[in-house]
Amino acid sequence: MQFNGKKYLLVVVSVLGSVCAFAQTGVTRADLANRVNTITTAVPFLRIVGDTRSGGMGDVGIAISPDANGAQLNGAKMAFIDKDFGVGLSFTPWLKSLVGDIYLANLTGFYRIKKVQTVHMSLRYFSLGQIQYTDENGNNTIQVHPNELFVDAGYSRRFGDIAAVGATLRFIYSNIAPNAGTVIPGNKPGIAGAADITVMVDKHFENKKGGNISHELLWGLAITNLGSKMSYTSNVVKDFLPANLGIGLGYKVHLDREDKHTVGAYLDVNKLLVPTPQYYYDSVSGTNKPSTTYKNQGVISGVVSSFYDAPGGATEELRSISVGVGAEYFFKKMFGLRMGYFYEHPTKGNRKFLTVGATVKYNVATLHMSYLVPTSNQRNPLDNTFSFSLTFEFNKGGQKKVIDETPADNIAPTPSGTQLPAPSGKPIKKGGGNNPGGPQEPDKSEPNPLGNGQQ
Repeated sequence: MQFNGKKYLLVVVSVLGSVCAFAQTGVTRADLANRVNTITTAVPFLRIVGDTRSGGMGDVGIAISPDANGAQLNGAKMAFIDKDFGVGLSFTPWLKSLVGDIYLANLTGFYRIKKVQTVHMSLRYFSLGQIQYTDENGNNTIQVHPNELFVDAGYSRRFGDIAAVGATLRFIYSNIAPNAGTVIPGNKPGIAGAADITVMVDKHFENKKGGNISHELLWGLAITNLGSKMSYTSNVVKDFLPANLGIGLGYKVHLDREDKHTVGAYLDVNKLLVPTPQYYYDSVSGTNKPSTTYKNQGVISGVVSSFYDAPGGATEELRSISVGVGAEYFFKKMFGLRMGYFYEHPTKGNRKFLTVGATVKYNVATLHMSYLVPTSNQRNPLDNTFSFSLTFEFNKGGQKKVIDETPADNIAPTPSGTQLPAPSGKPIKKGGGNNPGGPQEPDKSEPNPLGNGQQ
């Protein structure tokens, strides 16, 4: 093997230069780890949890049972849904304490092709309210309505009884500065494409002793929003999408054989697959300043480097992981209560909040509600805000499907072993005399099917 002296010398010089830069300013890795260094991306609305059921459990939802809104956090679990098709609509007010015209709306739908395959689609619309433009003299010019949206389509398939995988393709449109091109040449809406790769494992454990209680263990993995970069100008430097790695765990107890009463506990951990903002040493000011060179990386390179590139080292990398925990109780499949907590480190966004939620179900319709309570000084757009979602789930043929699957036998044996023909549909007369509510007898106008003269 040939030894390249120049190459290794360059590496040594680079390392010594970095050490000298930190030494000049007295900044250590511990100092950098404790510095606020929030990871920023384009279109952060992609990471907003629009599923109100998850919103009531600390934004936990990667490994919970599926419903019409289930694909928002893990498309693979839709392969386990027990309905044939359905739709869901959710609505979340945004910055309600400040303005009244900003909101997030989601429309979802699914269709089960076979028992092991499901397709799903969703549309998310984020309205940023109304903005008044002014000229250089402060005079009002035009009013605009910035907005962002995405539309996606996905497919999930179950393998065996416990595992499923899913894939989703997404188109993203972001118009946060409408008509800005007339003021600042080159401004335009941002457009990008992304994909999700998801996995779900759902294992049931029956009670071997024959009791009523059974258990369910769930595990999910979701790599989401992995796609092209986005820019709102003709600038060659573009921003990363909020690609994310999420891992979820769930444990569910079924308290009766009819599955009417269940209790579940869930955990989600998430990490953005985006490079961490970097610093460079400014010899003029003698300080470390933010650098934008990390944005020049490719998408795959950015995903790989996101696991080790934090200026504060391993400590900062661990702090970039957010955690959500939640619990849920269902009573007779009709009423549900849930609560949860979400935590994000102060140097990485400082979102900390408690959530509560409830569910009311009647026939094919289900209403979910959630409420967010802040637990830190960091303001959250959903502080003290109610969110709602409504889902409708159906089986093909409605109740008829259940009847069709029940074996029917219209021929009844007589005591003598002969068979009676199928009922003719004629009305049946009630017994008369002193026993009007007594045993019923056939209409005497009909011939006796036994043919032996007995009535």
